[in-house]
Amino acid sequence: MIDKKEVKNGITVYTVSPEYDENKLEKKMNKFLKREDIKTIIDHDADVFTNDGKLLLRFRKKALSNKNVDDFYDNIIAFAKNVSSNRGSTTGSKKKNILENPKVMSNIFGFFDRWSPSHKVIFKRLGKTPDVTVRECRFNQDYPENYKKTIPLIKEIDEQYSKLTPEQYKLQRKKANQTYFKIPGTSFTTITTNVNFQTTVHTDKGDDEEGFGNLAVIEHGKYTGGETCFPQYGLGVDVRTGDILFMDVHQPHANLPIVKETDDAIRLSIVCYLRKNVWLRTKNKTRRFYERHNKTVKNMRTMPK
Repeated sequence: MIDKKEVKNGITVYTVSPEYDENKLEKKMNKFLKREDIKTIIDHDADVFTNDGKLLLRFRKKALSNKNVDDFYDNIIAFAKNVSSNRGSTTGSKKKNILENPKVMSNIFGFFDRWSPSHKVIFKRLGKTPDVTVRECRFNQDYPENYKKTIPLIKEIDEQYSKLTPEQYKLQRKKANQTYFKIPGTSFTTITTNVNFQTTVHTDKGDDEEGFGNLAVIEHGKYTGGETCFPQYGLGVDVRTGDILFMDVHQPHANLPIVKETDDAIRLSIVCYLRKNVWLRTKNKTRRFYERHNKTVKNMRTMPK
């Protein structure tokens, strides 16, 4: 619910309060939102604070450069269309067996804090595992030239992060500086991409609690919907190509259904974050350790089965 709305230096500033209590919110967790659940959609530069003074989100239109956006899309989209069943309850699934979850186009690159199924098979056969449970993702390893061409947009998002939410950025960047297992020159260890994926109401787990979440979107074709929403506040944000949203991802959030208007419609969402366990397991490790560990994991993965 919007308590107050004012314009400061060209930015619309909202103060909001919850529309319902924690008990009702709990009942909405891991369920899909409908358009009627959300009263207000923001499609302009805005800052939103909760009624206790905490920053909920900052949204800026056309903050990212067209070239970096295009280069990122061209070099990631084929990989981003791979399907995965490891998104669990964000897909609406209640299955404990990961193989029974719906398959969605959700993928990661950068560094991750769990072994893939193929890693586990190889490690079991060899009777050993590397020293730390952190791995370089397949995209980095298999498509190094494409990976390099995604970095400029990630760095641009990082720069906006530093500019728009400096307090949270400073805390996260301090941690990122303690590990080599990260996206070079940024405060991020990991990137998640989603293609045409409607998530249920959830909070982000595994990322830095002191940092702030972010979302960029690249769209091709035409669609409606997909807005990123905070149901407890009845508020959503329509993030489109070139926009950047910084938000408190530890508050329950989800996105609305994506309705294609053309068959080729694509909503590619990009989330950059510092994965807590990647940092915890690798902080203060040397560059030599980083290089040796990545080589070991890569060599194990390419061994014949």
